[in-house]
Amino acid sequence: MVPELVGKYVFLVQTFVETGDTGLSWQEVASRWEDRYGEPYARRSFGNHRRAVEEVFGIAITCDRSTNRYRINESESAVDKREAVAYLINTFTVNSLLTLGKERLSGRISVEDVPSGQKYLTVIMQAMLDNAVLHLEYRKYLSCEVDRRTVRPYALREFAKRWYLVAFSEEAQTLRVYALDRIASLERTGERFRMPDSFDIGREFEASYGIYLPEEGQKPALVKLRATLREAAYLQDLPLHPSQTLLSQEGEHCLFALRVIPNPNFIMELCKHGAGLEVLEPESVRESVKRALNKALQLYE
Repeated sequence: MVPELVGKYVFLVQTFVETGDTGLSWQEVASRWEDRYGEPYARRSFGNHRRAVEEVFGIAITCDRSTNRYRINESESAVDKREAVAYLINTFTVNSLLTLGKERLSGRISVEDVPSGQKYLTVIMQAMLDNAVLHLEYRKYLSCEVDRRTVRPYALREFAKRWYLVAFSEEAQTLRVYALDRIASLERTGERFRMPDSFDIGREFEASYGIYLPEEGQKPALVKLRATLREAAYLQDLPLHPSQTLLSQEGEHCLFALRVIPNPNFIMELCKHGAGLEVLEPESVRESVKRALNKALQLYE
């Protein structure tokens, strides 16, 4: 039920984004809805969906009383104002289109599977909307043991084909990160929590990389990298971190700098680039990458 509703919310957002500032009359909205879903659209349902869209995505569909037309003010900036919102909109839109066209486009579209997003993603989203406390049965990473956790779901974060729940742990009394594919079961406790006004998922991970929350006292380091021209092209298209900047080009190489906490996710990412990327400084990061690559090399000697 929840995935179906979110899909409908996304359809409305995309519809109004495409029409821009000209907007749509109620008759045009109802007509597009009927074309898409093959059923009449009640005006009351439209009102409920408008409120839900504002709650879920933070996007208001307003009515200009002088023209009786509905639109999203400054629609492009509204949709792009938060990276997470834009990602969710794109994800649900693509999934919806794939479902619609799977018969006609069978064998012509291939997408990567993200198993962790299928079972609990929308359930957690609804709990976040309701500020509902959750009980988790959570599997430990290197064993079959299961712990029971009580958490306040603050945010969702996607990284490397996996979804993660960022939540306040009532047992630990601090923020924790939980991989959705390691959740064995999930249920509401019946209790609610108050969301901290100051919380922002972007700020929490601003200096970090991947899904590691900064530890107390940890500060970002200035990391300098030398990349081949081919690797530099990839890095410019898909920066390693928002702080990444191109310093210069020297012959067949480009120099980059970024300010980030060098956690295990970051070291692993640097290793993935192999000979196309060299860490110049700091020495501690250079040595961490060197040790990881040498350890991998020993497996083949």
